[in-house]
Amino acid sequence: MIQPSIDDLTKGKFNRYELVIATAKCARIVTDEYVQQRAQAEKMIANKETDKSLAAMIKTEFRDEKAVKNAINRINDGEFVIVRNAEED
Repeated sequence: MIQPSIDDLTKGKFNRYELVIATAKCARIVTDEYVQQRAQAEKMIANKETDKSLAAMIKTEFRDEKAVKNAINRINDGEFVIVRNAEED
C-alpha cells in the first residue's frame, strides 16, 4: 500500500500527471541538497576539520530514504506546494 495515497496528495485539486511532475521536481531539489551536504562533508574530512564519518555528517533524511520518497513526504507535509500555471486555468 502506498502511503500517503494519491488522493491524499492531490487533494482533488490536481491530476496524477501534475503530481508526478511536481514530485520529480521536488526529488531533484532533494537530490541537490544531498549532493551539497555530501560535498561539504567530504571537504571537511579532507581538510581534517572533523573526525566524524561521512555518513554521520549527512542528514538521515537524505541518507536513509530515496529522493522520491522524501519528495512525496515533503509534498504531503506541505513543505512543497504544487502551483498550477495561470494559463491552464
